[in-house]
Amino acid sequence: MKAIVWDGPDQVELKEVPKPEVPEGWAMVRVSHAGICGTDKSIYHGFHPRAKAPLIMGHEYAGVLESDDVPGIKKGARVTVYPLLSCGHCTPCREGNEHVCNTLGLVGIDRDGGFAEYTVCPAESIVEMPDSLSMKLGAFIEPVAVTVHALRERNYHPGDNAILFGAGAIGLATACTLKAYGCTDLLLMETNPTRRAKAQEMGFEALDPTTVGDMAEFCRSRTGGDGFDWVIDCAGVQPVANYLFDAVKVHGTIFIIAGYAKPASLPLGQGMFKECSIQFTRVYRRKDFAIAVKLVAEHAEDYEKIITAVYAPDDAKAAFADAADPGSRNLKIMFCFENEEGDHV
Repeated sequence: MKAIVWDGPDQVELKEVPKPEVPEGWAMVRVSHAGICGTDKSIYHGFHPRAKAPLIMGHEYAGVLESDDVPGIKKGARVTVYPLLSCGHCTPCREGNEHVCNTLGLVGIDRDGGFAEYTVCPAESIVEMPDSLSMKLGAFIEPVAVTVHALRERNYHPGDNAILFGAGAIGLATACTLKAYGCTDLLLMETNPTRRAKAQEMGFEALDPTTVGDMAEFCRSRTGGDGFDWVIDCAGVQPVANYLFDAVKVHGTIFIIAGYAKPASLPLGQGMFKECSIQFTRVYRRKDFAIAVKLVAEHAEDYEKIITAVYAPDDAKAAFADAADPGSRNLKIMFCFENEEGDHV
């Protein structure tokens, strides 16, 4: 089979590799679409501490089930995959928090993933998709599950206002999920003009935070003198960390969804004065994944606008160069392993 193989820092190549063996209790998926995410870019550059070359990356993917022993799901079904690998016996797993397992692994990092014509995963991780959901959107379920988990886990209430920093793929997916969850007063902040324009094209109010003057005064003026109920960080950079306490109201919530590549400093004294909360989130539970499937199917038009480029596997080097380019006009980049007839290209 064909697979996109990472051979070391900044090295990917489409290769012919053996079709994977299916371990007991696992299932095979014939891959249709697979997305590049921030973790894949970290692996690509050689920064991820667990990824070891050679590796087939990819944990955001959808395709067709090739196995016939998955309970409740027939062979040939259209599926996506919950990619977490939990041990099942550590304290978090025993307490029902397997998504933050002490030794949490991930398909596409700790073992070969979805950047291939075929891949394998635990049978219990197969998630069936409705026929109405395209394979392209099926490969976007994983990022949406991140946003579903974030809002469900931290008890976002419909009607609460929010300011969201960072209009990349996760930021816009979070905005779409907030919209679906009843956030009628949402403001996005993004310095990149291409991303800001994309957010506006999708119907969101989006501003450049460097143009609003004093952030604390701006946020008070937008909210009747209070600040925002929810301040959501989908950027993960120091300049945004500098704004978080300015934007939040007394007893409001600062919510970190972004992964910080570098340590950040925070003016914690401001947090004391406002008695606000700082909350974090990591990946998703299985139920979040199932909810994301339904949510994307119901709001397909919104989420699909975030997927801005689909490459053929032959163009893997160009796709990763595009994804790694800070000046790229693309938000979410995917690979398509099938032609229009559903055969592998």
